[in-house]
Amino acid sequence: MSESMAAARRALGDGAPMVELRGISRRFEKKLDFAGRLAKRLGAGVREETVHAVDNVDLTIRKGEVVGLVGESGCGKSTLGRMVAGILPPSDGSILRDGTELLDRDSAAARELKLRTQMIFQDPYASLNPRMRVVDIVGEAPLVHGITSRSGFDAYVDEQMRRAGLDPAFKRRYPHQFSGGQRQRIGIARALAVKPDFIVCDEAVAALDVSIQAQILNLFIRLRSELDLTYLFISHDLGVVEHISDRVVIMYLGRVVEEASSETVFASPNHPYTQSLLASVPRIESRKRAFSVVKGEIPSPLNPPPGCHFHPRCPHAMERCKVEKPELKTVAPGQRSACHLNDMA
Repeated sequence: MSESMAAARRALGDGAPMVELRGISRRFEKKLDFAGRLAKRLGAGVREETVHAVDNVDLTIRKGEVVGLVGESGCGKSTLGRMVAGILPPSDGSILRDGTELLDRDSAAARELKLRTQMIFQDPYASLNPRMRVVDIVGEAPLVHGITSRSGFDAYVDEQMRRAGLDPAFKRRYPHQFSGGQRQRIGIARALAVKPDFIVCDEAVAALDVSIQAQILNLFIRLRSELDLTYLFISHDLGVVEHISDRVVIMYLGRVVEEASSETVFASPNHPYTQSLLASVPRIESRKRAFSVVKGEIPSPLNPPPGCHFHPRCPHAMERCKVEKPELKTVAPGQRSACHLNDMA
C-alpha cells in the first residue's frame, strides 16, 4: 500500500456518513401473463415469481472512503449499487445522502445529490451509446445541467478527457473506434463531467485485460486524491478489493454477512463464507497448499433458504442456522459479522 493511500485511510476517522442505507431491500416480481393466469385457474401449479435480490441491508459510507462490496455472482451487489446510485428504487428502506432522503422525488436537494452520485458500469462496450460521439457522451449532461456553457463546451470536454487519460483530439470519434480500456476511460470522463463526489464502480475493471486493470485502478486512486472522491467499489476480485479498499463488505444472497476494514477481513475473517472465499484465492506465499472452493452452488434468490442463507453450504451449520436468521453484530472493534457461531464464543 502506498503512503498516500495509508494516510487517506488514517484520515477517515469516525466522521458522519456520507451515504447511509437503512433496511434496504429490493424484490423483482414476475407477473403471470394471460396464459399463466389461465393455467392457474385451470389448476396448474404456476405462480408469480419474486426474486429477493437485496434483503434488509444496512450500510454506511463515510466521506473519502473506498468501500469494497464483494460476493459471488447473483448475490445482489450490483442491484445494491444501482439503488445507491439512484438508478433503481428500493422496495423497502431508505437511502440518506448527507442526511437527505434521496427517495423524495419532490426535493431539489435530493435531485442535486443524485447528480453528485455517478456510476461506472462493468461493460464499456454496452454502457456507451454507439450512435453518439465521445464529445457528446461526455459533454451532454454538464451542458444540460448548466455546469458548462455552450461557449466553453469544447474546452470543458477536453479537460474531462485529459483527466481520464484520453487524448481530446479523438473526441469526434465514436465508441467503436476505441479499445476496451479507452472506452472505460470514456465512461469515467462522463461520470466526472458532472462533478460528482461519490462514485459507484460496478465491476469497473472486470472486463479489461490485467495490464489495463492496473492502469484503471491507479487512475481511480489518483482521482480519489485529486478530487476528494468517495467510492463504492463493487467487485468479485478479492485481489483488486484488497488493493483499493479501506473497508470491505461481504454479501451473500442479498444479505451482508461481514463488514470490517480491508486489513481485518484479509487477516482475520470471521464469517465462514468470507473464510471460504479467501481460501480459494491463490497466493504466492501459499503456493504449495491445495486450494479449496466454496462447496455447492449459491441458492436461487427465487426461493432463498430459511434461517442463515449460507447454511446449506456451511461446514459449521447447526440446527439453529436452518431456522433463525443471524443478526449482523460487532465481533471485534470495527468488525461486524452475521453468524451464530459468534454466540458460542
